[in-house]
Amino acid sequence: MVIVGAGFAGYHAAKTLSRLAGERAEIVLLNSTDYFLYLPLLPEVAAGVVEPTRISVPLSGTLNGVRVVIGEADRVDLQNRWVGYRQQEGDRGQLAYDRLVLAVGSVNKLLPIPGATEYAHGFRGLPEALYLHDHVVRQIELAELTEDPAEQRARTTFVVVGAGYTGTEVAAHGQLFTDRLVAQRPHLTVRPRWMLLDIASRVLPELDERMSRTADRVLRRRGVDVRMGTSVSEATPDGVMLTDGEYVPTCSLVWCVGVRPDPFVAELGLRTEKGRLVTDEYLNVPGYPEVYACGDAAAVPDLTRPGQICAMTAQHAQRQGKLAAQNIAASYGQGKRKPYRHYDLGWVVDLGGKDAAANPLKVSLSGLPAKAVTRGYHLLAMPGNRARVGADWVLDATQSRPAVQLGLVPANAVPLESRSPEMVRRS
Repeated sequence: MVIVGAGFAGYHAAKTLSRLAGERAEIVLLNSTDYFLYLPLLPEVAAGVVEPTRISVPLSGTLNGVRVVIGEADRVDLQNRWVGYRQQEGDRGQLAYDRLVLAVGSVNKLLPIPGATEYAHGFRGLPEALYLHDHVVRQIELAELTEDPAEQRARTTFVVVGAGYTGTEVAAHGQLFTDRLVAQRPHLTVRPRWMLLDIASRVLPELDERMSRTADRVLRRRGVDVRMGTSVSEATPDGVMLTDGEYVPTCSLVWCVGVRPDPFVAELGLRTEKGRLVTDEYLNVPGYPEVYACGDAAAVPDLTRPGQICAMTAQHAQRQGKLAAQNIAASYGQGKRKPYRHYDLGWVVDLGGKDAAANPLKVSLSGLPAKAVTRGYHLLAMPGNRARVGADWVLDATQSRPAVQLGLVPANAVPLESRSPEMVRRS
């Protein structure tokens, strides 16, 4: 059994398969890194609340009975049943399979905005979070050194495009982070300005309106410049032009407009919908009963909303990964296969400090109760490193937060267009 991808879908597929199969099957997990990344806490890494290794759960040691292969999948031969991949040092390999789970996930969504790919940085992985942390600290330090008021304002202006789950949390944590940085620098009198832009009519448009109102209220009270119905029409080295005609001088453009399926999906020659692999309700790829797809790369029918497909969320990915494993076991006679049917149990949004928004079981919460629910949910959802994450939260609440540039990730290492179809073909 070969699983491609170790995001929420792939990781939980491997973990569930290992539990169900025991030593009766060979389970291989192919992934480009040796860790599972707990994406919801990336904004806290960028803000220096949580150490980056805390949300990087090692694959070896947490997936008993699973062989981990580090490499980038670049070909699938569906007729002869093998997956081709390239290792980090250039060597190539193949993995034969009896059952295949495609869980390759997603990458940054791109929009045809002039200058965006050159001057914006996405927020999809650990390198981007580390780069943003260093970049923010650097801009504050450079603003302190300059005597030009215009340059100071540009360096302390941070523009976040996309007011969904990720963008909202990045802006919320970012404002607190930079306020703390400036408080440590008495010679810097300008207050950092974070802008949150979206063409939608409200913050968190995909979530409950009460959560949206809570987040909007917290952001505005904190000083975030929330602009709904507005986006970027052009990015330049010195700033951004907004769709309302205003030009904003800035050195920081953070791209959080959403995600799209990994372009590898388009190379498979299978039927897709909105760039995602079409599956049936059992997560099978039509015409290939031995192939399953789940997570952001799969267009899984949403049986709770006839005619629609499941949203690209971690909740769906995790549950689909588990079900794919159970249905694979059923294909060998262990249990009975089941259709994917998911009922939303609520959402949590961490807004930094003592603020959060949550609606567990449709009960709307804000403030400290929401914060407790949010952090409790994350600790339960993480497959490892819980004590270490909890320790970081305690340290952040009781001690001053250190903020230094580590210089580990240069700008050219985190391009917005991280994996294009052309790059896949060249590999």
